[in-house]
Amino acid sequence: MITVALARPIALGIVVFGVVYAFQTRPFRVYPSLEPQDNVPLPPDYQEKTEWIFGRLMYPQHPLARFGRYARGYGRVLDWREGGTSWTQDYPRGDRHFAQILRRLTRIHVRSVEQPVNLEWDDDVYNYPFLFAGEMGDWLLTPQQASKLRDFLERGGFLMIDDFWGTEEWDRFMESMRLVFPDKTAVEIDAEDAVLHTVYDIKEQYQIPGQWGLRRGTTYRNDGSVPHFRAIYDNKGRAMVVMTFNHDVGDSWEWADDPRYPEKYSALGFRIGINSVIYSMTH
Repeated sequence: MITVALARPIALGIVVFGVVYAFQTRPFRVYPSLEPQDNVPLPPDYQEKTEWIFGRLMYPQHPLARFGRYARGYGRVLDWREGGTSWTQDYPRGDRHFAQILRRLTRIHVRSVEQPVNLEWDDDVYNYPFLFAGEMGDWLLTPQQASKLRDFLERGGFLMIDDFWGTEEWDRFMESMRLVFPDKTAVEIDAEDAVLHTVYDIKEQYQIPGQWGLRRGTTYRNDGSVPHFRAIYDNKGRAMVVMTFNHDVGDSWEWADDPRYPEKYSALGFRIGINSVIYSMTH
């Protein structure tokens, strides 16, 4: 399995050569999803040993989290370490749809199921060079978690973050990101940046709405009407964090098999995801 324990992953185009390090990975586990429809059956090959695994970042809730009112059960606040809170938005259904697409459209040997990753689990995060996280207006990292994430990213790890909308959620997102990188800022990705051209040439960046938006006839929420594709770069110009702000890429994966969700949004969402994965392996 490819890791970022000591170095960046090694790749040639989209043919990936695994570098295996002697790190013990945690057993696979499924957590309850925030969305009941996403509690889907396990695929029959979920235990297959593969060279690449989709890492889903777990995180604690912000007290002002949009979904904070749902993160309660039987009169008690749910423990984010046990699922059912904002980090499980679009999980695991969206993750598994994306894994299927990676299998079909690249030569990466992808596991059919995701791996939830908790920054508090010793060195486990270094086993997963690509991490994805959604509903980013809801996270609130501790200083220790922020330090671990910074180390992961500076060693060559990559984080794709998605599904946060408008000024209020951006500010909550940056509250934690400033702990991770107090000396760096998020900037708009240039149209010629490799992350937009690694596999697909992404020239048209229309807004990717959530399925929730289509139900009510809009493509955005809050004051997030303008879509952005932003990144945080290291000192050598490598994108460490790519963010789809005022987009819902996770929903475009989750609902890709639903005829009520327009194909053009899933097509762009999958292209952004595939480019991000291959970029993370080659930069």
